[in-house]
Amino acid sequence: MQAEHVRHVLVVGAGLGGLRTVEALRSNGYDGRISLVGAEQHLPYDRPPLSKQLLAGTWDADRVALRAADAYDDLGVRTYLGTRAVGWQPGRIELDDGATLHADAIVVATGVVARRLPDQPDTVHTLRTLDDSLALRAALDTASSLAIVGAGFVGAEVAANARDRGIDVTVLEALSVPFARALGEDLGGLCARLLVESGARLRTGVGIDGFDDSGALLLADGDRVAADVTLVGIGGEPRLDWLSDSGIDVTRGLVCDAGGRVEGVDGLWAVGDVAAWWDDVLGRPARREHWTNTVDQAAAVGAAIAGGEPPAAGVPYFWSDQFGLKVQLFGRPEPATRHVPLHGDGLDGGPVKGTVVGLLHDDTLVAVAGFGAARRVARYRGLVGTGASLAEVEEMAASLA
Repeated sequence: MQAEHVRHVLVVGAGLGGLRTVEALRSNGYDGRISLVGAEQHLPYDRPPLSKQLLAGTWDADRVALRAADAYDDLGVRTYLGTRAVGWQPGRIELDDGATLHADAIVVATGVVARRLPDQPDTVHTLRTLDDSLALRAALDTASSLAIVGAGFVGAEVAANARDRGIDVTVLEALSVPFARALGEDLGGLCARLLVESGARLRTGVGIDGFDDSGALLLADGDRVAADVTLVGIGGEPRLDWLSDSGIDVTRGLVCDAGGRVEGVDGLWAVGDVAAWWDDVLGRPARREHWTNTVDQAAAVGAAIAGGEPPAAGVPYFWSDQFGLKVQLFGRPEPATRHVPLHGDGLDGGPVKGTVVGLLHDDTLVAVAGFGAARRVARYRGLVGTGASLAEVEEMAASLA
């Protein structure tokens, strides 16, 4: 689809991916009509601070906004906030207020909704939206104890925030270590150490059977965990229920080619947490719920629709701020068959801070992880991108020693 055939672009999802797509359209010279539909009443805002600065109270709510309100006029975008998409047909979107919007290109950037446990009480918190963060912040202001289900990004970052407040924290994790799927057993063990060394209690391999009448957690082993505040942080589900009657398969998210076009559907694109883009390295579609992934995909889709030059492919990257240090990973850990310590002694029981580890498929670098070692780990990004050999990685490690 070329820009001269596109008179109206409709972006569904007024978050990071939606806004960055709008910006990319304009920066690539698109001068047609753009509409931005968002389920929340808020203008697009940044989500990482929700479990960090906003939750801690060091930022006010207006500071998470990605752009000032008057900037949307400068972008020439019409916003439909507090409005959900409820249906799709080729070239049009149906909204929950009864309106229908027609467009030549539709970009889905609806993100994920926080996953909940069965029969989860309304008094139990999740953390995905700005309003969620403000509600949890208010609850923690008067709490002395916190129970967290899930030791992933949300769980670990909220635990760090709560420990800084002096709150007693218990973290329940179904897997053997935190971040086991993303980092593996050994590196996930370093994340476990961060939790435990902060003073939090971490229980792994724990199943949740439900809640009692007071809202306390009932564990599969018969135990009961009660706290002033309970948070469920067990990941998210792509917000694609509104496409359930569309005939599009959404069981794996929206499966796209390597440029963001939804497979088998003309004029439909997807970016961010809902999108499973084809990954040439993995040889399959991959869905990544990471900030940088969303930004990169939005830039690519905006350029493609506008007829601009596609940006160079980046190296996948995620980070998490926990307990005073930054946990980072560049690359794709999925193909890794082994890991090699590059800096620090965390894997040998030494301090977690300063540890950098290379993840390799045989002798080829596929990812590098760092714990409180931002400057060093960034030096390996290029080697990850080129699939460097173990010898090249060891040479870099020696130069940085």
